Amino acid sequence: MKRIYDFIGKLEIYLTGILLVIMVIFIFMAGVSRSLRNPIYWANPLASFLFAWAAMFAMDVAYRQNKLMSVDILVKRFPEKIQRYIRIFNYVFIFAFLIYLIFYGIKLSFIMKYRTFEGMYGFSYMWATLSVPVGATLLGITTIVKIVEEVQNLRSGRK
Repeated sequence: MKRIYDFIGKLEIYLTGILLVIMVIFIFMAGVSRSLRNPIYWANPLASFLFAWAAMFAMDVAYRQNKLMSVDILVKRFPEKIQRYIRIFNYVFIFAFLIYLIFYGIKLSFIMKYRTFEGMYGFSYMWATLSVPVGATLLGITTIVKIVEEVQNLRSGRK
């Protein structure tokens, strides 16, 4: 199971990088073509689509590596054991919010099924909206891993 989790993490890093490079290329092409008075109308909407997916993947990458911003000036003053309980409580709260995002993200995706991207007729907005429940699922898996690690560390007394 750990191998699969690690593989997904590496895949997310790889996909995020590729999506960001493709976004930059499309936005650059759109800018150049616009200055040549022959605009590519689909480049910016496609870049927005790619951004939605890249943002969700990058969020999970940062979350896995504990690189997200946190304000812990007060929590750091507590003993380590209390800090662990606070982190577990926060992770459970985050997990509950992610369940909400998954449920309503799927619902929103079905609502957006018939909406199309401006400039990309025939391409459903649902595919961009699906980035929310998929990203929330990945974040939920990471949250469960973090909860399990905290509980194991709490039981063993490790720091």
